[in-house]
Amino acid sequence: MGKFVNPFTDLGFKIIFGQPASKPFLITLLNELLAGEHRIEDLVFLDKEDHAEHVRDKGIIYDLYCRTSTGEYIIVEMQKRKHPNFLDRTLYYMCRAVSRQIEAPLAVEVPSPDDGEEGLEVREPSLPYGTNYKLHTVYGVFFMNFKEPDLPDRFRVDAGILDMESHETLNPHFRQIYLQFPYFTKELDECDTLLERLFYALKNMEHWIRMPDALKEQVFAHLSRLAAVANLSPENRLAYDRAVDRYNVNRLAEEAFLQDVEEAKEKAKEEGIAEGLAEGLAEGLAEGERQKAVEIARNLKSLNLGLADIAKTTGLSEEEIRRL
Repeated sequence: MGKFVNPFTDLGFKIIFGQPASKPFLITLLNELLAGEHRIEDLVFLDKEDHAEHVRDKGIIYDLYCRTSTGEYIIVEMQKRKHPNFLDRTLYYMCRAVSRQIEAPLAVEVPSPDDGEEGLEVREPSLPYGTNYKLHTVYGVFFMNFKEPDLPDRFRVDAGILDMESHETLNPHFRQIYLQFPYFTKELDECDTLLERLFYALKNMEHWIRMPDALKEQVFAHLSRLAAVANLSPENRLAYDRAVDRYNVNRLAEEAFLQDVEEAKEKAKEEGIAEGLAEGLAEGLAEGERQKAVEIARNLKSLNLGLADIAKTTGLSEEEIRRL
């Protein structure tokens, strides 16, 4: 094991991005991502849990949710393995962050129409129509340790609300940045910008004993102190070791599954089985993989791991895990 935490584990992500000491590093990374578009001077971490307004609604626990000193909201999510409807989930997260900006009607004291006594009544404030719909920009930054088939085959994908014909931005207050790390294949001497060097460090640092000499910027000295395994408390070290074990088990299981699928397809083709039957065989293997995920979820649930963490680890929904 290297000297630094793996940012694609839950605890590693929290250590690098989600603690008070992380703020300078996070601001630097975000400013490099948004260069020429927006510059962040300061930010505050907000409550990551977005409680549902109605009992039937689904709440959200963001990996990281913050607000800049000029009012923009930023969601930072880390997803270590592929799961169904990932793009829909990111859209839902963004829409919830947008809708939270609209305040509820103000409660004011007004005379009761029945008896003339004062009572509490909900009344819209006397502002011009549409005033309360003014929004601050919501940025969504999604770190992905997998290739999403519904995104273009490249590392960084920027999304927004655009005109379909001219591709010009129609509304600047909705911005998503997807970062598919398997597509980032540059070596350190090929990284020309600070942003590329930051990505290179995040992808490779878990294997290092020390930061490479070529990473001379001050931000890497800060990252080195921030992410050093030796600086973890005993409790965090134990939790981190468990997180790494889960990460490695899931990665090996996924690699084995993908290899089984490819071998099954190849064998079916060699034996002259139609492509449709080969796909059916692969689907059978997929169901077997789902059963593996169910068993892993049961084991993690017995360890009292949170539903959100189990869902991220196994790819199952929280409702499925709750029923186990």
